[in-house]
Amino acid sequence: MNLICRAATGVICRSVLCAALVVTSGHAQDSDGKQSGRQPVGMVQQPCPPTLELPAAARDLLTELFLEARKLTPADLDRLTNNPQFRQYSEANRMRAANDWAGLCRYHTANSSASSSPATVVFMGDSITENWALDDPAFFDHGILGRGISGQTSAQMLVRFRSDVVALRPRTVHILAGTNDIAGNTGPTSAQDYENNVMSMVEIAHANHIRVILGSIPPTASFNWRPEVDPKPWIRQLNAWLRAYAERSQSQFIDYFSILAGPSGELRADLSNDGVHPNRSGYRLMRARVEKEIVGSDR
Repeated sequence: MNLICRAATGVICRSVLCAALVVTSGHAQDSDGKQSGRQPVGMVQQPCPPTLELPAAARDLLTELFLEARKLTPADLDRLTNNPQFRQYSEANRMRAANDWAGLCRYHTANSSASSSPATVVFMGDSITENWALDDPAFFDHGILGRGISGQTSAQMLVRFRSDVVALRPRTVHILAGTNDIAGNTGPTSAQDYENNVMSMVEIAHANHIRVILGSIPPTASFNWRPEVDPKPWIRQLNAWLRAYAERSQSQFIDYFSILAGPSGELRADLSNDGVHPNRSGYRLMRARVEKEIVGSDR
């Protein structure tokens, strides 16, 4: 998801919630992996820039504002967008995305380190998955890997599915996608396009003997970065399809919607600070559901 806020200076900051939990600088690497001042051109041995950890102060601020239960205010968003460390890393992430539409470089270094031993479960998704790893790092340990990227649609996930899932040789993949497809983050799309992307990921997983868990699209009443879109009917339609397709494809379906939704199909205020992303209380419910139904048998 892309959370768009307007800071006091009038600057629009995109992807505020998870602009970059791990982002890169603007320096390139040459073919032998050494840092270089040159930008790579064409096909090279190593197209990915070096990865940098988000500074602890910015990480703590993200946690305070979006994971610890609270009602977000304009002043909260100003604190984030005016934070020098966050601004620097957000800009670096924006520059990276311009040359890496699918996010293939986002987990390049982590995948290289993890490939020596098979993963147990890989969580593939967008910012809801990415924030989950930020909120509960102890859960994403001992073979459980988070591969979420903020703002991504199912089309982008499909492109990176082989490098971020199959290459890690997990027993299980947990796919949580659809919010950003409904919002149209990568342009107008259709329900059939979304379904095609999900089916392709499932078929790739099954061809590589990877068990599949499909998570339902979480509830939300509106997108603050796309207010003209009414997501509720699309969420209902796509979740019904996900449930039916999981049964047809011999995959497993986890219904996160029902444990997070309020009476009007919104994400309950006590489980989210912004109405789109779960907070710590929301992730606690999600973890209880996924541990009970899938993770316990895979540890």
